[in-house]
Amino acid sequence: MGHGHHHHPHDHTHDHAHDTPADNGPLPAALDANVPDSELSPSQLSRRSMLRRTGLLGAGLAGAGVLGGATTAAADSKGSPLGSRSKSNGFLWLAGDHHIHTQYSSDGKYRVIDQVRQGTAHGLDWMVITDHGSEAHAKIGVDKVNPDIKEARKVFKDQLVFQGLEWNIPGAEHATVFVHPGSNEVEVLKRFENDYDGSLHPSSSNDVNEALAISGLQFLADQVRRRKVDDALMLANHPARNGIDSPHEIRGWRDATSSDHPIAIGMEGAPGHQAAGLPAPKGGAQARGFYGNGPSANSFPGYPADSYRTWGGFDWMTSTVGGLWDSLLAEGKPWWITANSDSHRVYADPSMTGPNDNFNVNGRHADPVYSSDGLNLAEGDYWPGHYSRTHVGADRFSYAAVMDGMRAGRIWVDHGALISGLDVRIKGSSRWTTLGGALHTKRGDNVELTIEIALANGANWAQFVPKLARVDIIQGDVTGPVRDKDTFTAPTAKVVKSFEVNESTGTVKLTYKLGKVSSPLYVRLRGTDGKRSAVGVHGAAVDPFGPAIDVVGSADPWQDLWFYSNPIWVLPS
Repeated sequence: MGHGHHHHPHDHTHDHAHDTPADNGPLPAALDANVPDSELSPSQLSRRSMLRRTGLLGAGLAGAGVLGGATTAAADSKGSPLGSRSKSNGFLWLAGDHHIHTQYSSDGKYRVIDQVRQGTAHGLDWMVITDHGSEAHAKIGVDKVNPDIKEARKVFKDQLVFQGLEWNIPGAEHATVFVHPGSNEVEVLKRFENDYDGSLHPSSSNDVNEALAISGLQFLADQVRRRKVDDALMLANHPARNGIDSPHEIRGWRDATSSDHPIAIGMEGAPGHQAAGLPAPKGGAQARGFYGNGPSANSFPGYPADSYRTWGGFDWMTSTVGGLWDSLLAEGKPWWITANSDSHRVYADPSMTGPNDNFNVNGRHADPVYSSDGLNLAEGDYWPGHYSRTHVGADRFSYAAVMDGMRAGRIWVDHGALISGLDVRIKGSSRWTTLGGALHTKRGDNVELTIEIALANGANWAQFVPKLARVDIIQGDVTGPVRDKDTFTAPTAKVVKSFEVNESTGTVKLTYKLGKVSSPLYVRLRGTDGKRSAVGVHGAAVDPFGPAIDVVGSADPWQDLWFYSNPIWVLPS
């Protein structure tokens, strides 16, 4: 594959000599069975009670694996890998959100503490504060938000709160950029924004813009190399929304830095703003994800009109079997997907920006206050963790482990708490690996995919228990580097197996035999509640029951739930 892509649970190590004390913390108290209720704070006790109500904490469950109530640890008598803390037998699956705005964004409203409190209450374990890059933000925003983030870290000791920003990629869309906490987090983010943000350095030249974006990623890699910060990551946000993230730019970001420690690692497989499509009069009747645009002069001309919409709430680049994401995976490029809230202003929240507000002068909006005007049903966002979740397999509860897990591709995502936990393994004759990994095996070796899914075992935040109806296995050949960097199709990728799920509780175990593998390939998963589906973009032979395109103005996100996993490669030799 040529990308140093060997992420096995048995050899996953990384040196973080400058981890902050908080980074080496134990299991959160609310999830530690050795800590009695009487010793918990009110917020910790509330979190523990929520987990108990949903069946995610209690007898027969391994507490280490239910961090945030977002994943299951159903350790049964047969040795289920779900929830095991052992590096050789699983990971902590930590739920999080890498795209969250506050009052330090020109279009935001909430305090940092508000978003962190809500994310914690909704079952998240890690969060990234990502206010918009801009001229005003570059001057004072990075400095001003940092004390609020540090205060949130003190108040919510069981929450990992990263500082980041939403980068205006020169000549392209937005991206989350965030760093490992430390004494230089403000300095590095401020230098990055001032020197490489597209809003501060506009250019009509595509070449100039693309070069500046690459330089920005290389700057971050250099800061890690110099130990100014322990780590830094970039994820492209809402990549197909405006059609301006061309395939060659995405490939360029991924390849801008060392393949052993890349900075740009993936994209939002599903954007935020999932409430935006709720129909009137109870919703804003807009496009789900605010994906309501069309081509512009700056859009990549090869993208079809349907690419500007979401499909089952997911970005077209991800939802299309044999599409852009698969074209990257077919090259052997580790490129991961996530899901998050992009939370700015929350649907049905009864607050408004406070009095004496002047963002341009203060670099922040006034603190929100109660609004007597009633609930605002026109907003398109949910609180972090309320609907969208990104689950990361970490080898411990720490900032470094979350970043390592993300870079390794140990990620699966879901909407509406469709499932509670996911364990996926590819096994050869003597080895196995999990999400994001590559199984190196002998040519002709028998290979088997095993899947364990912990079904929803409690009501989601819409107050119903979602039911998984179908699981699809998508497989494609690894065909090597493309000649045309703007390729966005993968002709061999297709759904090779679908499982109908009849159970409504407990753990579902599925097996798919790949047979004797003689050439490199990858597999990835998705699952659905089965309420909306359509023949895929490339026809029924490729994808007979894929997600349907979301209808602008009438797309209830709770009636169209999906989960997706990142891929696993098989590399025979």
